[in-house]
Amino acid sequence: MIYHVTSGERSWVVELGPDGVLVDGRAVDIDIGQVHGSPVRSLVLDGTSHRLAARRTGPEQWAIHVRGRRVEARVVDERTRAIREMTAAGTGPMGPSPVVAPMPGLVVRVEVEERDVVRAGQGVVIVEAMKMENELVAGADGVVTRVHVASGEAVEKDQLLVELGELPDE
Repeated sequence: MIYHVTSGERSWVVELGPDGVLVDGRAVDIDIGQVHGSPVRSLVLDGTSHRLAARRTGPEQWAIHVRGRRVEARVVDERTRAIREMTAAGTGPMGPSPVVAPMPGLVVRVEVEERDVVRAGQGVVIVEAMKMENELVAGADGVVTRVHVASGEAVEKDQLLVELGELPDE
């Protein structure tokens, strides 16, 4: 499993595999265990022992306490990162753009109808791919001008699912 870890201005790619752990492509010797009955972990990294406590503070956020310091980290798995890149999630509003399938899959649910007003980040279509449900969202505020799919329909990568237009002037 590949994770993208960011803390402050630094970022690392961490790969956990059957043959060990790679950090930015470099093999590291690592062992981690839990101190029984507490949130404290014992971490041995390249022969050096550390005690730390890690607590999830949000969906991708972690607070790690080590050597009397609190370090904030954001951890995103490779699959989530790839889906965001394919759907341009998190790039900020740029005006309405069509919602397309990031990969082949099955439409589980269409959450909008024609003439619905949608907000940036609002779920539009749920597509199941690789046994996971993925919520595809509107990239910007807009109005649904056309829905091209229905629940239960198979879709291909880059297939147009929902068209969005500009909000009417109020």
